[in-house]
Amino acid sequence: MLHDITADPRTQDPRHTRRGAIAAVADWSARHRALAIGGWLALVALAVLSGALPLGEQARAADPGEAGVAEHRIDAEGGYAVRENVLVTGPGVDAAVTDLVAALHDAPGAVADIGSPLSEHGERWRSGDAALVTFTVLGPDAAYDANYGTVLDTVAEIQARHPGTELRQAGDATLSGAVDAGIKDDMKRAETTSLPLTVLVLLAVFGSLVAAGLPLLLAATSVAGAFGLLQLLGHWVPFNGAGSAIVLLIGMAVGIDYSLFYLRRYREERAAGHDSATALAITARTSGHVVAASGLTVVVCTAGLLITGIDVLKGLALGTALVVALAVLGSVTFLPALLATLRHRVDAARLPWLGKRRTTAAPSRFWARTAAAVVKRPIATGGLAAVLLLIAATPVIGMRLQDAAVTDSLPPGTSTAVDNATAMHEHFPGSATSARVVVTPDGDGPLDPAAMQTALEALHGEAAASDGRLLEPITATAVGDALVVRVPLAGATTGPEADAALAHLRDHALPNAFARTDTAQAVTGKTALPHDFTNQLLSRTPYVLGFILLLAFALLAVTFRSWAIPLASIVLNLLSIGAACGALAWIFQGGHLEGLLGFTSYGGVVSWIPLFMFIILFGLSMDYHIFVLSRVAERRLAGAGNRDAIVGGIAASAGVVSSAALIMTGVFSVFVTLSAIEYKMLGLGMALAILIDATVVRGVLLPAALSLMGDRAWGRAAARV
Repeated sequence: MLHDITADPRTQDPRHTRRGAIAAVADWSARHRALAIGGWLALVALAVLSGALPLGEQARAADPGEAGVAEHRIDAEGGYAVRENVLVTGPGVDAAVTDLVAALHDAPGAVADIGSPLSEHGERWRSGDAALVTFTVLGPDAAYDANYGTVLDTVAEIQARHPGTELRQAGDATLSGAVDAGIKDDMKRAETTSLPLTVLVLLAVFGSLVAAGLPLLLAATSVAGAFGLLQLLGHWVPFNGAGSAIVLLIGMAVGIDYSLFYLRRYREERAAGHDSATALAITARTSGHVVAASGLTVVVCTAGLLITGIDVLKGLALGTALVVALAVLGSVTFLPALLATLRHRVDAARLPWLGKRRTTAAPSRFWARTAAAVVKRPIATGGLAAVLLLIAATPVIGMRLQDAAVTDSLPPGTSTAVDNATAMHEHFPGSATSARVVVTPDGDGPLDPAAMQTALEALHGEAAASDGRLLEPITATAVGDALVVRVPLAGATTGPEADAALAHLRDHALPNAFARTDTAQAVTGKTALPHDFTNQLLSRTPYVLGFILLLAFALLAVTFRSWAIPLASIVLNLLSIGAACGALAWIFQGGHLEGLLGFTSYGGVVSWIPLFMFIILFGLSMDYHIFVLSRVAERRLAGAGNRDAIVGGIAASAGVVSSAALIMTGVFSVFVTLSAIEYKMLGLGMALAILIDATVVRGVLLPAALSLMGDRAWGRAAARV
């Protein structure tokens, strides 16, 4: 493969050199332009249409750990255990509570299990001058939708009747609706923001309307096809809608990146005097193989998410792998056919003042001077760059992996339900996001009502003796043959105090309260779900990292037939990713730049983001790495000395790497403009890592490492030079 990627096309007649499979496919596509273009568009159309096949419901993700067991048991009993809460504050609290409870009782079949200060032990629903009314919204399906609408109308009616009193509703349905609405808004914003931004960057990079349109066309068709296939495969592999924005922007980034590699090399070969057919053949044998190797690396790295055993991440891995694989396929079929059709017209419609400079492929003088300075003093320059990245990575040592609660994910003022839950937490901590204990018979018979009543009273006693870890009001709702008990937990929903309260509930309170019952208990809820998710993720992370590092090493070793280059590549990638994760911890966990980025720190970093960043960035950064190394290797195989090959390879590849990094950074920066803090973290982390990778790593550390390794870097390849 090394010969196919790196053989210097200027020293050989491309008609008489050995072609690999990628070059053969690209050459066939260039000679059968109509068939290749039509076949690609037909494939994309079929993929999109396949998503509309009536194959039943989409697969549902199973949550990991005990929380997943509890969710499964609720689903088995009908799945409706929706509880809502209304906080009542201000003047006239008692009158408003009385009217609200009466109105809910007068809504036949809409709600059940109403708890309020009017209930037995009504003090559990009071906190100073504030009161809480809790109830279960009955289902299922269409009946639930109607009943939930009745609840909203009832609360609004009582609010209108008592204008001086404030009624704030928050609970399972309202908070889930807020999250869904936030995802939809973010997805729409990502679509509407990324496209104009990408177009502007492409115009600046290519200087031609036609050339800028090709990457956009490849990226758009790849993303469309991937979403169609995801809709089809989603009947068997669960895909979370929250991952749509991630798949969209990754698809845009790699589709444009791969097109850029191809177009840049094609322009260089045309500028060197080759006709269109010869330039395409050389491009396919060099950049085509780089694209294929890079895409394979991304797909293989993404497969590491499967090791986590978490359904949500499996779906995200599938979506990412699909969009990258389609982008690679389009790059070696659709793109060569378009270039063969357009030929010199690919640079048509140049932009004034910018077009001629951008459409002329030339080595970068800046990066040539930088690389020359680095190879003269590789220890000093490389050592300084490595030390700076290590310093930037130091906040990783104190990183706390903690998912954002609903009230932390969305900024204040963006959702009424989230603001209501925040206010509710001040008076009744944990009530809007309480733990859900699913109690089921540990045998064939039904639950014993008397035993359940006794156990619930015991649970109240356990809460009273828990040193403030378990709070009131504790409520219970029958769901089929199961009983769902709500227990408010102390502390922020996903914080250390809430985790400690969850552990006390699972390990002490429940075993003690239900000791004399023949039942099984499993705890889920907005604390338990992220807690169990993070625990499983952390337990599998070493295996994921080992899998990715070993496979990346193997792929690079096969590609470049060297042991030194894969080791150096892995170390350099770890440095850039570590620095980006360090910046992530410093900004989001430390609470820096809150006003500028529009977030409020909750003291942690979302648990899955560092691992996901590692996987995706490790794959994406290989795009640049393989591209730069292939240019250096070309010159080595053509007889250039080590220093000349390094400087020439860096200078020749700097333009495309800088442009690709600019595009990727711009695309991922769109995440920072979204509302959810998870997207902000991911976008900023990815953008920073790519920027560091394309500048400090590829411009300084890589040439320094290659200079220090000398001929040892190329292993068997060096023997041919």
